[in-house]
Amino acid sequence: MTDKPNFLPERLALLADLNAAQYLTDGLLSGKEDVPAIALNKTTEPVAHDRQSRAELAPVRDLIDDAMYKFRDDRPTSADAWLAPRLHATLRLTRREAADRRIWNYLALGVAPDYVVWRHLVGKSEDAPPKVASRRFRGPAYTQAFARLWWTAELFRDGPDYGPVVTVCSNQDMLNTALRVDVIDHRPTAQAVVRLMERGTVRTGREVNALVAAINASAATLMYDVVAPDAERDGRPLREWIEAAESAPAVPRRELPVGPYEERTPERSVDVLVDHFAELFAGAPVRGRSGADERAGNKA
Repeated sequence: MTDKPNFLPERLALLADLNAAQYLTDGLLSGKEDVPAIALNKTTEPVAHDRQSRAELAPVRDLIDDAMYKFRDDRPTSADAWLAPRLHATLRLTRREAADRRIWNYLALGVAPDYVVWRHLVGKSEDAPPKVASRRFRGPAYTQAFARLWWTAELFRDGPDYGPVVTVCSNQDMLNTALRVDVIDHRPTAQAVVRLMERGTVRTGREVNALVAAINASAATLMYDVVAPDAERDGRPLREWIEAAESAPAVPRRELPVGPYEERTPERSVDVLVDHFAELFAGAPVRGRSGADERAGNKA
């Protein structure tokens, strides 16, 4: 199994896609080889953070170590709900910074390749040995091991409250599906989806996929930001939260961290979309749902 890198610099870095590709060997993806850390770090670029503490590597590595230890006896998927909000609160990135794939490449290959293997090593068949998909190391935000957690935390947190993030990450189908649709960037939409999960309206993977598909299709004709407007976003709380990283302690391991003190999503807008999405889901085709269930759903 891939081990923790034996050479870790003090600061995070950026690793370009082209440079990352050369380290995605069969040995690494099968968990049998380690990343040549010293060679990799020679191909990186420094993070251009104006604040020193945000670029420190140790807090991120310590957090990942704690996640693997805490969930060592559980299914690795259980770590997502715990790690996502804490990773977000530790890195304190802007969306523009998080859109740079190079930082996620470096986290996966330069900081914690052992975590990526531990979390995403899967067997495709009895005849084929377990392997990690390369997109977990270097891939789009909805599949890359760390980007998917950060963006889920960013899109589903309700201002400073990371509680909705835990709900979403506790359902792998929602975590894997929601990041693929742009409509989740609308905060009332995201929070309405969380509300339906909390109520038990959607539970299974097939139900989640049907709900997200119905919401995305409806967005083509119904402008959610008009019928359910969000609060006007003020960038100051986020800037202050990022600046506070200089003196902030390590994120708590037991209770949830606190995010930027942005205004919460308007409750009325969430209520409007909860009702609308419940109607959409009642009429949505859910693979495997019986005809009787479909008819009952249509009457709900």
